[in-house]
Amino acid sequence: MLDVCLLGTAGMMPLPNRWLTALMTRYNGSSLLVDCGEGTQIAIREKGWSAKPIDIICFTHYHADHISGLPGLLLTMGNAERTEPLTMIGPKGLERVVSALRVIAPELPFEIKYIGLTQPIEHLEQHGYHITAFKVTHNITCYGYTIEIPRAGEFQVENAKKLGIPINCWSRLQKGEILEVDGRTYTPDMVLGAPRKGIKLTYCTDTRPVSAIRENAQNADLLIIEGMYAEKEKAEKARQYKHMTFYEAAEIAKSAKVADMWLTHFSPSLVRAEDYMEEVRRIYPYAKLGKDGKSIELDFK
Repeated sequence: MLDVCLLGTAGMMPLPNRWLTALMTRYNGSSLLVDCGEGTQIAIREKGWSAKPIDIICFTHYHADHISGLPGLLLTMGNAERTEPLTMIGPKGLERVVSALRVIAPELPFEIKYIGLTQPIEHLEQHGYHITAFKVTHNITCYGYTIEIPRAGEFQVENAKKLGIPINCWSRLQKGEILEVDGRTYTPDMVLGAPRKGIKLTYCTDTRPVSAIRENAQNADLLIIEGMYAEKEKAEKARQYKHMTFYEAAEIAKSAKVADMWLTHFSPSLVRAEDYMEEVRRIYPYAKLGKDGKSIELDFK
């Protein structure tokens, strides 16, 4: 099961009812954060979650509304006596940007490991998460992220018995271990069926519609995607500043055949967003407005 919480939904500046952009997930005791806008650590506390177990922070890009909450969050994690290393993932220049922000948070009781992204698409394995970072189109280098929890095939008891595999090896093989017992080697593929459908979440903000989003969000359980503007007269502004409208996001969700879609990263000028959703749902019926604290548990089928 993957716990998902949209911590903040505002773009550009925080508002009284909207913190800046951030997403948090929890899986198997390890938390992952995508972006860290101003107010992120407050939003975590409002949700009742903790910053201490955050093992991975992914950054889409380095505009202030996506990273300005980082120094305070790091200090909070340090004050919670975290000592385990923290991995950060983001576009090229990550260590330089974070080092500059850490002028006001210089001493931490844990190591920071940096993974700078340079390719159009990159795959990473971290703490049980399979992370795909894919480049999108903004006015600075920007990435979207697909987060997957893979699921191994079903354990084939009959195969294990036919091969004479000791029962005390079964659970370890099911967990993916390779074992040597009495001179024989046992591998997981001997007893596991074909991989089953896992959990898939795609998160993307600050971009024009590009094929990379559709390709990497294909058949996702949930797509959380930017809807900066809803007003039709702001379509040109979206093109100019390389953002998306509600309707463009809905077209992506439709073509990617996602199971669910939440809009986020709203312009500060956007009011009465629900007034626009009827037309959006004519494009993609399962479209929903994101809101701060909106959560879901994504489970294996």
